[in-house]
Amino acid sequence: QVQLVESGGGLVQAGGSLRLSCAASGSGFSINTMGWYRQAPGKQRELVATVTSDGNTNYSASVPGPFTISRDNAKNTVYLQMNSLKPEDTATYYCNEVIKVYIGNWQSPADYWGQGTQVTVSS
Repeated sequence: QVQLVESGGGLVQAGGSLRLSCAASGSGFSINTMGWYRQAPGKQRELVATVTSDGNTNYSASVPGPFTISRDNAKNTVYLQMNSLKPEDTATYYCNEVIKVYIGNWQSPADYWGQGTQVTVSS
């Protein structure tokens, strides 16, 4: 089984920065796209950014940022560097990874989610 463990959330003042991390653990798996989503209270979960296995990044136009997504394939880890944070960035942030696992042969890719990490930006 593959597990995603997130870290790096917390309370920060407006204008501050945080760096989120999400590490995948397990055996016999291969990660395709890695990404971050967020969900604020009373709102739907929304895309923040994604990064493909060859490093191509995509950022949601509805998330002003400036945020930077990156990945370390050797560590099976994706990062989200968040700068100039605003109170409206307050949300639970979830990592999402498209992963295929090897069980006798390679299975079809599936979505995996982290448990979520809370980011709170005070004004």
